[in-house]
Formats: sequence, structure tokens, C-alpha cells
Amino acid sequence: MGEKMKRLGAFVFISFIGFILGSAANLICSEVLPILIKVFPQIFEITWVMWGLIGSLLSVVGCLIYAYLS
Repeated sequence: MGEKMKRLGAFVFISFIGFILGSAANLICSEVLPILIKVFPQIFEITWVMWGLIGSLLSVVGCLIYAYLS
């Protein structure tokens, strides 16, 4: 029974982290990104810079989740 509770706890934890990341992505896209585009228009016109920043953020979050679970 303890093994099933650990699995359920890990599933709930990962689901909660996914919910938080989705909410943060929505906030960034709808609120923060337009402000940054107005402040730094030259940098954010280059699309690969934006995708690089998003990728680096996701990799850091993934590493943190992995480190927390192991």
C-alpha cells in the first residue's frame, strides 16, 4: 500500500508543477511579454532569442524537478 501512495504522491506533485508552469506561461505570454517587447523592441524582434530564453527556462525547471525527486 505504501508503494501506491508514493506513486500517487509523485503523480500529484508532477501534476501540480505542470499546473504552476502552465499558469506561469500564460501569465508571461499575456502580461509580461508585451511589456518587455515595448521596453526592449530590438531584442524581442529576433524570434530565436525568445525561443532560446523559453528553452533555457524549461531546462532549468526540468533539472530542478529532477533534483527534487531524486
